[in-house]
Amino acid sequence: MRIEYDRDTCIGMFQCVAEWDGFEKDESAGKAVLVDGEETDEDVFVREVPEGAELDAKFAARACPVEAITVYDDDGEQLIP
Repeated sequence: MRIEYDRDTCIGMFQCVAEWDGFEKDESAGKAVLVDGEETDEDVFVREVPEGAELDAKFAARACPVEAITVYDDDGEQLIP
């Protein structure tokens, strides 16, 4: 499973941070940070979800009020949103 995060879309509500430790606050920028995320496009970060953290990653994506977080299964199929 992998997670994709669009930092430009993020409005800094930090609900993702409360749901999964794969996200941290960057209060100076007013945005969340995807820990260990690799920038694949401008302000788009991707990382594999560690085994055992899948549920928390899904909750983080569902909690985002602006759908800045997308979760894909191992086959590349979009699960959330």
